[in-house]
Amino acid sequence: MWLKNITLLNFKNYSDAGISFSETVNVFTGNNGSGKTNMLDAIHYLCLCKSYFNPIDSQQIKTNEDVFMIQGDFDRSSKNEKISCGVKRNQKKQFKRNKKEYDKLADHIGLFPVVMVSPYDVNLIMEGSEERRKFIDNVISQTDSHYLDQLITYNRILANRNALLKQIAITRKYDPTLLEILNEQLVFAGNKIFATRKAFMDEFIPLFNQYYTYLTDNKETVELNYQSQLSEKSFEELLQKSVEKDRVLERTTTGIHKDELAFVISQMPLKKFGSQGQQKSFLIALKLAQYAYLAKNKGFKPLLLLDDIFDKLDDNRVQKLMQMVSHHDFGQIFITDTGIERVKSIFKKIEVDVTLFEVDNGQIQNA
Repeated sequence: MWLKNITLLNFKNYSDAGISFSETVNVFTGNNGSGKTNMLDAIHYLCLCKSYFNPIDSQQIKTNEDVFMIQGDFDRSSKNEKISCGVKRNQKKQFKRNKKEYDKLADHIGLFPVVMVSPYDVNLIMEGSEERRKFIDNVISQTDSHYLDQLITYNRILANRNALLKQIAITRKYDPTLLEILNEQLVFAGNKIFATRKAFMDEFIPLFNQYYTYLTDNKETVELNYQSQLSEKSFEELLQKSVEKDRVLERTTTGIHKDELAFVISQMPLKKFGSQGQQKSFLIALKLAQYAYLAKNKGFKPLLLLDDIFDKLDDNRVQKLMQMVSHHDFGQIFITDTGIERVKSIFKKIEVDVTLFEVDNGQIQNA
């Protein structure tokens, strides 16, 4: 699978742009703020129906305009697929495949898998556990069409249970029967998600270890650990034991919504003890493992988007990374960088041809 071309209308800082891509390595160069990352985000939109950086669709519309459009042609199994996305202020987002609108956006997820590596990913390390659960959920949902539905169901039941706990606190009327019904529903949905996440992590962790070892020449010891309360006790037992605590706090304190992904370096938390370079290597290994997992489970190679990838990596790690992603294990790649000469030098050393684009204030052309 690869993206043949893209056209943008009033998307972020682009008024009107259209370009065709190489099947292999495509690099956008230009100053910070010129629109390089916005081009990657437009590609992400076509693949996953949303921005990588901002969940509010209307905020992607160019200032003083009312609508944005993104359209692209993919080659998927040697067949052309035309994908288009349109957002008008105060109206529902339109998403079409071959001019036919989707009944629900979830039907599009996984058809055109993509992996983005960005400086924004540091939130995976620095922010709370919700960010890391989102990462797990994003990868699984691109390979399992039922997983998103299971998550929606679980979150709906969780919201109902929390509402009941608040109601009990206000009215001081406790009906254990109603709570038991919600518990049964939550256990049923939660156990399915836990089993899927556990199976995913069993396959994912060895891939992560492989890429981190390659990037760092095996000089550092890191761990990626999936932690869930359901690993210790049954969900049913957890809910029974926490009922008094839940009533006091007026929320559900146990379940898969508390799952965590622990990042460890030399047996210490990466967040506190990892250098910027080590953190970036960790995140890149995480994303390359995501890529390998998707490629294996989809049966074809996803798109790989590398935003500002050379920052905070030493020359050796940059060269090893580019050598790896530019060869047969990877498919179409999109890279952004501020220095065109640096890009040319890197790819000349590893003898890989690239297609270069220069971006300047929302204008893009072949370099």
